Amino acid sequence: MKFILASQNAHKLEEIGAVLSEFGVEIISAHDAGIDLDVEETGTTFEENARIKAEAIAKLSGMPTIADDSGLEVDALNGAPGVYSHRFGNKSSDYERCQYLLEKMLNVPPHLRTARFVSVICCIFPDGSEILSRGTCEGEILTGMRGENGFGYDPLFYVPKLGKTFAQLSQAEKNAISHRGNALAKFRVQYKEWLKDAHE
Repeated sequence: MKFILASQNAHKLEEIGAVLSEFGVEIISAHDAGIDLDVEETGTTFEENARIKAEAIAKLSGMPTIADDSGLEVDALNGAPGVYSHRFGNKSSDYERCQYLLEKMLNVPPHLRTARFVSVICCIFPDGSEILSRGTCEGEILTGMRGENGFGYDPLFYVPKLGKTFAQLSQAEKNAISHRGNALAKFRVQYKEWLKDAHE
């Protein structure tokens, strides 16, 4: 069976593909499925945006479609940037967005710099059924960037129990604790249940 991932992100394809491969599922990008659709994310929650993307591609393809929406929630900023993480401050690069976040956090004391990464994965099946899973990873926002790995806000996102930022972790270390890793673990359990129900 083939699933479509509503993303061109090679890392997401690999990560989600690894989870579904044990079920004999092959995951391909929307582009590889011949679909070139830029879905506008008009939702106000990660759940809404993931569902909007998955539904749009599933409707066009008639195939099971997975989409994820993820971002950073900073408590001192009332949950911002949240679903607008990729558009925060209308900046055009990861570095600029990180610098903008640092500016916003300039006068926030260390004990109030708590934050979390959130990932929501939505899968829409041709019969209209749905799997929705949410994963989080708690951390803190530093006062400067650290590390060369990762992308986005990873150099600012510090995980106290590891004593490192996301950008200082190896891919394996990050996958073990990340928001997407947690969401995928829950998705795997829900997909097993879905398969069981589908065959009853």
